[in-house]
Order: sequence, then structure tokens, then C-alpha cells
Amino acid sequence: MDRKSEPRRGLGRGLSALLADVNLTPGAVEASKTADRILPIEQLRPNPNQPRRDFPAEAMADLAASIRQKGVLQPLIVRPREGGFEIVAGERRWRAAQMAQLHEVPVIIRDLDDGEVLEIAIIENIQRADLNPVEEALGYRQLMDRFGHTQERLAEALSKSRSHIANLLRLLTLPEEVLGHLREGRMTAGHARALVTTPDPAALALQVLARNLSVRETEALAKAGGASGKGGRSPGARRGGAKDADTLALEADLRANLGLAVTIDHDPESTGGRLTIAYDSLDDLDRLCRILTLMPADGSR
Repeated sequence: MDRKSEPRRGLGRGLSALLADVNLTPGAVEASKTADRILPIEQLRPNPNQPRRDFPAEAMADLAASIRQKGVLQPLIVRPREGGFEIVAGERRWRAAQMAQLHEVPVIIRDLDDGEVLEIAIIENIQRADLNPVEEALGYRQLMDRFGHTQERLAEALSKSRSHIANLLRLLTLPEEVLGHLREGRMTAGHARALVTTPDPAALALQVLARNLSVRETEALAKAGGASGKGGRSPGARRGGAKDADTLALEADLRANLGLAVTIDHDPESTGGRLTIAYDSLDDLDRLCRILTLMPADGSR
């Protein structure tokens, strides 16, 4: 069967069992007794498709010092490869163990295909404490787009709340200029969330930075800016008044989930309305059709 015609799997038994084998949560201290084997460091090699390639020197030095004192407490996940083993999760520990002059490390050996390796690598990166909100949100987006996971299943598997995942995904609807402030740490996720439903997030972000506003002050500014805008009718307004906060939040949630422009025009008097989804390419249309076709009629997952 053509793999493209196969239904996308969810977080299935294999990956769930793997996550149970090794707790990827930052700070977890599972003893190396859970390892399948102890392998010489030279038998391991990094995954060439590892999505994260930045290993800050200071953080690595701290990890090496910890390993020098306590050893490698979490086994690495590896898969067999000709002439040795490829690291699926734990490259930082492998590098730090070399810095600490260890000669062997504990490992869990699994037979995994390339898709599963990428999936686990993304999950491991998400669980790292030093990710900025944009990196974390992009990790969730990759898991949803590449592997068909829903917010609910990700929340369950990664021990996150669904609202945490949904709020981070909403950030990806912001202009690149605002995302840049988030990446560089000039603005927090709380500040950015307040700007999601505003007509001109980039302009308001500059005001937030210039005036060094708190999150609460940013929320007040966003509310005022969303109501008045720059003179014209804002994109979030409809004939007869502005959209309520729930409608704007729902639009943002759908945009984050679909990765497409979504507009909801709701008439509270008739309780009816129109949902508009815009696409930029035939690939977007094809992906949207697949999503709608696979969705159960009763809305259940």
C-alpha cells in the first residue's frame, strides 16, 4: 500500500510505550537501570536530521559538570545502524558525557523508522526548558502537520494542558516582527497573546516595548487598540459592532489549528452566521479537504 494513502497514525502504542520507557520531562532523573545496555561512546553517532543543532557552550558545560558528578541518569534512545547506533534522543547528554570524559553511556535500543525518529526528536526538543515560546509552538505545529496529532492527544502525551498548547499555537498567527520580539526575549508569551486578536499587532508591540508595559497593561492597550484601531473599521469588526472576545479567540484558535486564514461572521440575533476559510494554494485546499473528510460527523476525535 502506498504510504501516502495510509491514514495518519496518532500517538500510538509504540510511541506511548517509548515515552513511558524514558521520561523526557526536564529534570527527570530516571536511573540508568531502565537502560537496555551500556554502550561505548564511540559506537554512537548523532542523527544527521536532528531538528535542533544549537548546543550553547555554557549550558553544555553545566550538563557536563552534572554528568561528571552523578553520571548519565537518563538513558539515551538509539536505533541500530550499520557499524553502530544512531542517537534518536539524548544527543546533548552524549556530547556532555564526552566533555566529562566518560567512556560509556546507558541506552535504550529501539527499531524506529525515519518518521518516528523525527517525531521523537521534535518531542524531546519541546520538552527542553530553554525553548522560547515560538520554538515550542513550532514544535507543536510540526507534530500536528507532519503526524496528524490533535491538540488533545498532544496534551495527554506530553503532560501539557490543552489550553497551553492552543495558546502557544495562536502566537504563530502573529506577524514575523512580533515573533522576533518573542524569540529574542524582548517580550513574553503573555504580552504576545494579548496582541493576537488586535488589528495591528506589530504597531502595538512597538508601543509595549517603548513604554515597557506589563502584561496587564498590554491587555488594556490591546483592548483599546482593537476597538479603535487606526481610524477605519478593524478586520475584527462586522456591521453593527465589533466582534466579541469569544469569537475573536475562536478565529485565532482555528487559524492556529488549520494554518489558514479564518473569519467568523456571527449574528447573535439569529444565532447563525458564516465561517470563511481562505487558502493560498491547491496544497492548502487539499490538506483542508483531508481534515474535513476525516473529521467525525459528531465532532468527536
